[in-house]
Amino acid sequence: MQENLDQEVVLEAQVQTLRAQVEALQGQLDQDRGTRTGPFRGRMHNALLMLSGQEAEEVVEVEERLRAEVEEMEEDLSRQTTLNGFSISSCSAKTVHNSSGGVVLQYLLSGSCSVLIFQVEFCLSEVKGQQSSDRTISQLNIVLDSADCPQLSSFVSGVEQSLDLLLLFRTLRRFSLRSEERRTTFQHFQEKYPSIVSLPGGCRSEVMNLHHPQLPGCALILSWSLEVSVGGAVTPHIHLLTKIPETALQMDRVGAVGGAAESFQSLRRLLGTEAALESLVLALSQ
Repeated sequence: MQENLDQEVVLEAQVQTLRAQVEALQGQLDQDRGTRTGPFRGRMHNALLMLSGQEAEEVVEVEERLRAEVEEMEEDLSRQTTLNGFSISSCSAKTVHNSSGGVVLQYLLSGSCSVLIFQVEFCLSEVKGQQSSDRTISQLNIVLDSADCPQLSSFVSGVEQSLDLLLLFRTLRRFSLRSEERRTTFQHFQEKYPSIVSLPGGCRSEVMNLHHPQLPGCALILSWSLEVSVGGAVTPHIHLLTKIPETALQMDRVGAVGGAAESFQSLRRLLGTEAALESLVLALSQ
């Protein structure tokens, strides 16, 4: 996964570089056909050298070739995004230090994983040895923009201390998958049983309410939270709570209501979460 993510970051940077080259080329064409190639290097430098005195057909050929490279890299980036579950919206790097002994680059990476929007800033130092180079990460700063941030705050603080980027991206992926599993389950039951199931906070909330159509004031509340450990483990906690008026509890001589939570957990262990919820909803609908 780390290799795929590295490829995605590199592709995003290359796509943005080529886009900038195409725009700069077009701007140079609009201004003149001179030989002002000084600020450009690589493909852009060669392209502008060609433009100085060449025919319009060759100019168009250069521009089309650059655009084709952009499209090819965008396709590669799209495949990497589908594979990893990450979408990189921007990636920039600037040189902080450069000498014969090594180089320090400062990276700013922005993107998303499902509904988790992140921004990661760090310095990558490369010290050149006789046979190999040693790379280290420092000054790691992580910003998450999501309603689920409170559950990830302790984990993020730990990653900023440990400088473990691989752990960060692996955990964001796991958390997103668990969140999506909860969302699809809640949405499925709300759409299938609208008279019984309600979602006060929407499909992405942690709570599902179950009401008996003929028993107003009585409800079962499903709490489905996600815990993220400092080590990156994502653990779901699913509990059934009861909201029953005192008069109804007094009439429950066999303890059916009081034992609902324990019975639900037994069903979950035997059938799984979705099947246990299905059985619970069907029992309420009778």
